[in-house]
Amino acid sequence: MIWNTRNSTYIFTAPEFPILEKQNWLIHLHYIRKDYEACKAVIKEQLQETQGLCEYAIYVQALIFRLEGNIQESLELFQTCAVLSPQSADNLKQVARSLFLLGKHKAAIEVYNEAAKLNQKDWEISHNLGVCYIYLKQFNKAQDQLHNALNLNRHDLTYIMLGKIHLLEGDLDKAIEVYKKAVEFSPENTELLTTLGLLYLQLGIYQKAFEHLGNALTYDPTNYKAILAAGSMMQTHGDFDVALTKYRVVACAVPESPPLWNNIGMCFFGKKKYVAAISCLKRANYLAPFDWKILYNLGLVHLTMQQYASAFHFLSAAINFQPKMGELYMLLAVALTNLEDTENAKRAYAEAVHLDKCNPLVNLNYAVLLYNQGEKKNALAQYQEMEKKVSLLKDNSSLEFDSEMVEMAQKLGAALQVGEALVWTKPVKDPKSKHQTTSTSKPASFQQPLGSNQALGQAMSSAAAYRTLPSGAGGTSQFTKPPSLPLEPEPAVESSPTETSEQIREK
Repeated sequence: MIWNTRNSTYIFTAPEFPILEKQNWLIHLHYIRKDYEACKAVIKEQLQETQGLCEYAIYVQALIFRLEGNIQESLELFQTCAVLSPQSADNLKQVARSLFLLGKHKAAIEVYNEAAKLNQKDWEISHNLGVCYIYLKQFNKAQDQLHNALNLNRHDLTYIMLGKIHLLEGDLDKAIEVYKKAVEFSPENTELLTTLGLLYLQLGIYQKAFEHLGNALTYDPTNYKAILAAGSMMQTHGDFDVALTKYRVVACAVPESPPLWNNIGMCFFGKKKYVAAISCLKRANYLAPFDWKILYNLGLVHLTMQQYASAFHFLSAAINFQPKMGELYMLLAVALTNLEDTENAKRAYAEAVHLDKCNPLVNLNYAVLLYNQGEKKNALAQYQEMEKKVSLLKDNSSLEFDSEMVEMAQKLGAALQVGEALVWTKPVKDPKSKHQTTSTSKPASFQQPLGSNQALGQAMSSAAAYRTLPSGAGGTSQFTKPPSLPLEPEPAVESSPTETSEQIREK
């Protein structure tokens, strides 16, 4: 404000910005418009004028480098910002984020702890510390940090990460409790509703699964994860045509989804269109060559078509990725039996019995093979072990047994002279499977291997990725730094809890 002596009035003039900040507004404007080339040009000019001392220009330059994938360069620039302004928690958070993106999780934790000393009430710091601890497999510390973040400020993403920890630990019940609280906090979040519905679907609680998936589709009718899950439920109950209709909708949104083509293939399998099933499964396998569930299904379909060499190929590949699943070894033994490799079939059955302590069909198939080879004593031992598993299943659940399995067990029991009454009461569904299985070949008599009656276990899954885009990516007010976004890890190869009942193996 200047006094004008000629008119005896004050003249108002615009304030002079310090030289270090005079173009910050222009840098900010170009950045939020995503005009990064123009932004870098202004930054270069600003840094030349200030001899490299403009913190905001360096900060935005580092953000642009990180967006372009130059993580190491962004880390060095953020470290420069931290030197220029050592009391800024934002600078330290960005340094830690770059370290995280470089895979240096321990170093990121150290920097986040330094940032926490400067700002103890920042939920984002606690959240990101929890994510770093997840990568280090320190789940207890991760839970503590995520709970602290929720106490400071509740966010959907923090609930999602906390639920992922419980899923990594295999505790579905706690994961469901976390997602229920998340849905109460954010009832219109389709990602949370879909995830919760998928967890209920995995547990076989179809009513609640349908309810949450329906709510998700109410808010977002194009949510392909919810549509895929709804289709899988229909597929589970044998409505293959309706499920295929749902999958057509999903195919428009994600035409290269491996779980989608897996489910389509198994719908064709349920309709006994085996060539179409193999075609779809091969496409799924092409899109996800390391997904053992797809390989399992390919092995199953080839067994059904009596193409035992191909079945052996896919089942062997599945075992390489999932070596602790007994049913895979049982199906491999079925293929080996039909390839007349009895010794290796016995080894596969022995491994299946060792790994699978619940499925009586493993012991039944093994007993039949042993009986066919004249080893009645060993066959009797496997038969008795099968009876123990059946009795345990009948005591602990209301599940019923597959009629073909019951018939074969009765024939084998008669052949081994252990009676025909056994522990069976009425023929129904297989004890492990939630749906009736399609046999690979009808055995003519009890002397034939029971590869046709393999239990498929609970529905396989891999489609659901419990993952959302980081929130808070909006523009910032003028002359302020864009916020660092909460970290969110990519799903791990098979430790990530990103899998629920969207892939249904067969009907």
